[in-house]
Amino acid sequence: MIVCENVCFGYERETPVLRDISFHIKPGEAVGLIGANGAGKSTLMKALLGLLTVQGRILVDGEPVEKATLARVRRKLGFVLQNSDNQMFMPTVYEDMIFAPLNYGLSRPEAEARVDEALRQLGLEALKHRHNHRISGGEKRMAAIATILAMRPEAVLMDEPTSALDPYNRRVVIDIIRGLPQTKLITSHDLDMILDTCDRVILLSGGQIAADGPAGEILRDRALLEKHRLELPLRLQGAARVG
Repeated sequence: MIVCENVCFGYERETPVLRDISFHIKPGEAVGLIGANGAGKSTLMKALLGLLTVQGRILVDGEPVEKATLARVRRKLGFVLQNSDNQMFMPTVYEDMIFAPLNYGLSRPEAEARVDEALRQLGLEALKHRHNHRISGGEKRMAAIATILAMRPEAVLMDEPTSALDPYNRRVVIDIIRGLPQTKLITSHDLDMILDTCDRVILLSGGQIAADGPAGEILRDRALLEKHRLELPLRLQGAARVG
């Protein structure tokens, strides 16, 4: 579904941010992208969306990510921003959700059907006509995910989806993510959430892939994580102390 082959990028030529990044993500796979601040996670996300011009090759569902194909590629990808206020820009949840389907050329009845289906899928029907400035941060984060689902992307990219959420809304968002059938690439410092939602983890460090493998193995490897300025997920720290 997503392929990176020898991807390199630097905002300045002498300072590479991504160095020879290569991986394949299969359809339906849930992958966590982790790393300390400055590891290159956000830059890689921007590259996948075609917001940066990189060396190497990126494919999304067989389409090369380049200027001529961006419109097609971006219809295959849904991106949930870390700050929902930057994503939810219309007065109401409904207006935000219907905006992209209408701009994709769907009729209003078709677009409304997509909105209703996405809200029903996430159990958010009560938010449909709520004003964005009158809903909580957790509700806005969930509405942002519903907005992306109304586009029916084949893959969903998420940037820190549980940041700044209270424990209840964090759990709701985790449950929603786990139920999504799409291919998922999630970047987060919340390693407990990554452990809950992802089958596989790619660890970036200094713009390179330091590890790529099953989430349960990488997130239990204390020496590996500490080498790259990360710590065990909190619940595994507790288990280690008990042991």
